[in-house]
Amino acid sequence: MDIPEVILCKFGEVVLKGANRQNFESALVKELRRRASPYGAFKIYFKQSTVYVEPQDELCDMDGMYEAAKKVFGIVGVNRAAVCKKDMEDIKRVVRDYLPQKLLGARTFKVDAKRSDKKFPLKSPEISSEIGGVILSSVRGIKVDVHNPDVTVTVEIRDDNAYIRAGQEKGAGGLPIRSAGRGLLLLSGGIDSPVAGCMMAKRGLEIEALHFESFPYTSERAREKVMTLAEEMCEFLGRIHVHVISLTHIQEELRDKCEEDYFTILLRIFMMRLAERCAGEYKCYALITGESLGQVASQTLAAIRVTDSVVDMPVFRPCIGLDKDEIIKEARHYGTFDTAILPYEDCCTVFTPRHPKTQPKLEEVMRELSKVDAEQLIDEAYATMTTETKLVYPEYR
Repeated sequence: MDIPEVILCKFGEVVLKGANRQNFESALVKELRRRASPYGAFKIYFKQSTVYVEPQDELCDMDGMYEAAKKVFGIVGVNRAAVCKKDMEDIKRVVRDYLPQKLLGARTFKVDAKRSDKKFPLKSPEISSEIGGVILSSVRGIKVDVHNPDVTVTVEIRDDNAYIRAGQEKGAGGLPIRSAGRGLLLLSGGIDSPVAGCMMAKRGLEIEALHFESFPYTSERAREKVMTLAEEMCEFLGRIHVHVISLTHIQEELRDKCEEDYFTILLRIFMMRLAERCAGEYKCYALITGESLGQVASQTLAAIRVTDSVVDMPVFRPCIGLDKDEIIKEARHYGTFDTAILPYEDCCTVFTPRHPKTQPKLEEVMRELSKVDAEQLIDEAYATMTTETKLVYPEYR
């Protein structure tokens, strides 16, 4: 007899929300429904601080849906659970038939019973004791360890059914994507900016991306690398629009008319101004960068102060206090590291000064900026903008 299964997704900090909690729950369910579209017909709903993902027929790809659910922000725990009646004999039958395969290789276990239906005749310790006995008689060589078990078996007695699971995998955490507005990520081809985008998506932001290119000084393969990074980010973001602006003329003007030492900070000013215009057009209320304090010349405190002074919206820098090893760890987690280290240049490597200003003063930078027609250059560059949409699920269209 086949045992029906369901995927249970546990809320994280959403449960701490007050009167607007329903908005976060609805955003989370909507996101899961989008992610479910390639894997079959699933009924998805929330109840008792849990999202239920129930397959509606035998064609549903439970493995694919399970992996997708682990990458949905707002969920802290994901598990597959057997479903049975709220009857102790039926629960024992399912434990005997369902759990031995789930406990392969485990040497120790404990049972954690959760009785949210207080009308159930047995209390949680009694349920744990009886189910523990069934497991000991069904799984050869396994022992009880209530302090540090290899696997925790959970039996949940809920309003509608009983649910039995072995272990729980971590979810993506954070808040549901698109529950906190929209931000514009300055997406380079490096390690840091994709991490920054994913970290802010974890806090509920929908992410738009802006990439700067300098063709022909940068190659088509450099652009393709950035698009691949965007696709990889979609495993967590679902969808991302990548806007691309050419900086070629701006960089040539700076090279020809400004002092070399100021080139990096001046280029960064143009990037921020263009990003602010793009953010306004696409209803983004913050800029996001991958800057880490002191990592390169444009990321000193003095340089950040200068670049922040030219825009009138918040600039989020989630990597600002991370060192390179910590950022690399996050890049591996989000699946962008291997692409990010491919050796294709980006616009920041073009016309790099030999001795860039690391402690620029605002008045000196503005004096250098006055040597070019900044407004005209910004207008010309913005007119080059093109957009590509990257997505992994058709429901995002």
